[in-house]
Amino acid sequence: MRMCGSASSRGNGSGSPRLATQPSSVTSMPCSRSSRSAMRIAFIVQRYGADILGGSEYSCRLIAERMASRHEVEVLTTCARDYVTWKNEYAEGMDRIRGVAVRRFAVARERDIATFNRYSNWIFHYPHTADDELEWLTQQGPWCPALLEYLERCHSSYDLLIFFTYLYAPTVLGLKIAPSRSILVPTAHDEPAIRLDLYKEVFSLPAAMAYQTNAERRFVSDTFRITARVEEVIGCGVDLPPPSSDPRRRGEAPADAGEAAPSHPPRRENGRSHSRGWMFRRRHRLYGPMVLYGGRIDPGKGCEELFEYFSTYAAEGGDAMLVLMGAKLMPIPDAPSVRFAGLLSEVERTAALEAATVVAVPSPFESLSLLALESFAAGTPILANARSEVVVEHCRASNAGLYYADKDEFVECLKVLLSDARLRASMGRHGRDYVRRNYRWDVVLSKYEKLMAAVRA
Repeated sequence: MRMCGSASSRGNGSGSPRLATQPSSVTSMPCSRSSRSAMRIAFIVQRYGADILGGSEYSCRLIAERMASRHEVEVLTTCARDYVTWKNEYAEGMDRIRGVAVRRFAVARERDIATFNRYSNWIFHYPHTADDELEWLTQQGPWCPALLEYLERCHSSYDLLIFFTYLYAPTVLGLKIAPSRSILVPTAHDEPAIRLDLYKEVFSLPAAMAYQTNAERRFVSDTFRITARVEEVIGCGVDLPPPSSDPRRRGEAPADAGEAAPSHPPRRENGRSHSRGWMFRRRHRLYGPMVLYGGRIDPGKGCEELFEYFSTYAAEGGDAMLVLMGAKLMPIPDAPSVRFAGLLSEVERTAALEAATVVAVPSPFESLSLLALESFAAGTPILANARSEVVVEHCRASNAGLYYADKDEFVECLKVLLSDARLRASMGRHGRDYVRRNYRWDVVLSKYEKLMAAVRA
């Protein structure tokens, strides 16, 4: 029986993909189909892990976990945790995360971000060749020949290949291997890279396209000639916490903003606390209005602008606290109005969303924004960057968020949201209804099942 495994990239001086002659015993597995009637599905994504907070990686994990209850799911990914350097931090080989089989391959070269940024600036602004674009793709990373070699040998052992994110080499090169059984979840938005010629082929290859939003579908259709047999707007499912009736759950400040948080939980009814965010506020000593941001704390996510705009709000006498949860990839202001909560578990993350008065969604580039949808699910209104067409569309369709185009609008919108409890409560109800209609897991998984059946037909 033919065996498949992750081959070491050492000894391949060019760093280009090549077939391995001796698969690693750590990751060897037969190239055989399951005897079950369920499909055997490979998810291909640049990073994967319970501690990885990137939007596309997070969406991929959530969908893979749910799909694993119906199908035989395996994730093909790298050993990288950090998307800046692609340094190998996870162990190479087989792993199992929350019930999903994960096969990891070592990245062949780390990224020199300064060199890559200089090369990107050149290629985005000057005439260049197809070889120049391949060099850019290699420098961008993650450059993982072993993953591609495995896919070359073993793609026939999977019924379907689902590629997450159009941008990186595993998708760009992997889609060429078995396009007739491939689904692309592009998570695309308007950015300089997507204008490179090499992506024209990427969007022409897959048998099916699964978009996150209608806005993403419009953008992709306007930018590329799509030849997929089937296209569908699917998105990602979001869990709806049980509703809470206590107005204090929205985090209004007590009459005395300096009043200590209560030392005991609010009253309970039918066994459920009316203020599920209470424990989060008590743990982090948060007593008044709270603006929450969650995800990568990164300039690329709009955090630098968020810090600047919030400091203006605070300087004008605003008394809310900006609370940041997630991975810190840039300096955080040393200010009494800013609090870093760190990386949180999913339970703590949900509690934080419920404890927040408002959730800030500052990223100008989103293909879905799970932060916005999870905030809606928690009944918390959002304040979003108007440059993100996707999030603006969420706000308009749901009536659960406001959006700003500049600093003055940010400050004014924030003051409106923080000062009007009835408005927040109404927006919270609208947000939950929006998620219930469009992003329940049964709705999302049903759409995926129909898409996969169409590809196999």
